[in-house]
Amino acid sequence: MVRRVLALTSGRIAVAVLVAVALLALLGPLLAPQYPLATSDHTLAAASGAHWLGTDYLGRDVLSRLLDGSRVSVLGALEVALTALAIGAVPGILSVHLGRAFEWITLRLADTLVALPFLLFAVAVIALLGNGLTQAMLVTGALVSPLFYRVARAATLSVARSPYVEAALISGASIGWVVRRHVWAKVLPPIAVALAQTIGVGFVIVSSLTFLGIGVQPPAPTWGGLLASDLGYLSHQPWAPAVPALLIMVTVWACNLLADAIRDVSGEAGRALVNQRKVRANRRRDADADPAPVGGVR
Repeated sequence: MVRRVLALTSGRIAVAVLVAVALLALLGPLLAPQYPLATSDHTLAAASGAHWLGTDYLGRDVLSRLLDGSRVSVLGALEVALTALAIGAVPGILSVHLGRAFEWITLRLADTLVALPFLLFAVAVIALLGNGLTQAMLVTGALVSPLFYRVARAATLSVARSPYVEAALISGASIGWVVRRHVWAKVLPPIAVALAQTIGVGFVIVSSLTFLGIGVQPPAPTWGGLLASDLGYLSHQPWAPAVPALLIMVTVWACNLLADAIRDVSGEAGRALVNQRKVRANRRRDADADPAPVGGVR
């Protein structure tokens, strides 16, 4: 699947952007030219050689704060996506195989989580457990998990009554073995699409919460927090919110583009794409093997 995704132009663009964002998360704090919390007298300064993106209302270097805050934003989005995957995908697969009681309970839980407004629920949980990004992301991931539950359940239902699955169960194979051997390969492509989309949703959620000062308290830098602080000084720096907003938009766009690429190369569409490429490769090979005519006569 990875090779098929990278064979598409959209897939290569999405992977390149996400790799760049991941490198920012890993190396951003090390590459920051200044300490992100250091204040100075040069408040709301324009871009210059000393401050490439200028300074904020406390004289802190904006570029350093963007680089340092990238790690929190990326880790928060991954926490949301991985928590939703763990809580939603496994029960979604098992709900098809563990009987009606387990199926009814998990369906009711999924419906309940869908009905809860995630932002208000996250604020309530943070008020009880304390203001921390991990608590906020775990709660938000649980509220997003019905997406994975429904995707995994629908994909499992499509193969649960297949002859080879029924033959394996009749022969005495355990449910765990059947899921690992036969079901997981069919469920993985739609789950991969949902995971890529959820990472993008996670960036929006992290940015929204940190924009409101939830999860990470100032002065700790985050992309959403920088966007919120810049909006208060638009009369002095009208261009300041553009950089963090652009980072958030490009990252979410790359996640959605990757999800579209995974969808295009999986299932019947993916097999058709592979067959078309094989036909083109065979035509090129035949054309290269066919010698050019001499004097216009073969």
